[in-house]
Amino acid sequence: GDVGQVNISEATYALAKDQTGLAFTPRGKVQAKGKGEMDMYFVERP
Repeated sequence: GDVGQVNISEATYALAKDQTGLAFTPRGKVQAKGKGEMDMYFVERP
């Protein structure tokens, strides 16, 4: 992953997207070890 970035899966994004104070940037499809391609997101600092 990228240094200093928090990377989350689409499932985690779905749980966290409505939390106040958090912003997300889509990464698109990323190859995840043992999972195949998954939509991933970066969590941005407010």
